[in-house]
Amino acid sequence: MPTGQLSAQLIADAVAEGEREAAAAAEAPDIGLERLRDERAALIQLCLYALDRARSGGVVERLEAGLAGVGVSAMRPDGEPFDPASHEAGGTVSTADSSLDGVVAETEVVGFSDGGTLLRAPIVTVYKLRDGSPA
Repeated sequence: MPTGQLSAQLIADAVAEGEREAAAAAEAPDIGLERLRDERAALIQLCLYALDRARSGGVVERLEAGLAGVGVSAMRPDGEPFDPASHEAGGTVSTADSSLDGVVAETEVVGFSDGGTLLRAPIVTVYKLRDGSPA
């Protein structure tokens, strides 16, 4: 192979290698960001696991405050209308007050959302109008 062609081939190979390295470097931040997201999600799940088993009110408060600091909100929908899309009914309690029918009476298990995305629905007790009560 003549020297000119050899030099042209070496240059073409070097350019191609540089383009491959540039493409790999451009993908690296995405891969790193995805890894950070996955690790964050795993840590959040670990905190929820610990929170469920915490016996101390102070520990629960600290965990909830830490989660809130990274955008994870506790959900205690007491007094709100029951929403099957974001609440799980654990039971009902009867009421004679028609204005309470379908309203969350209490939260049995706290739920959590992360920036508006439901992580765990709260398990709630819902008021149900007693049979024979005026509607």
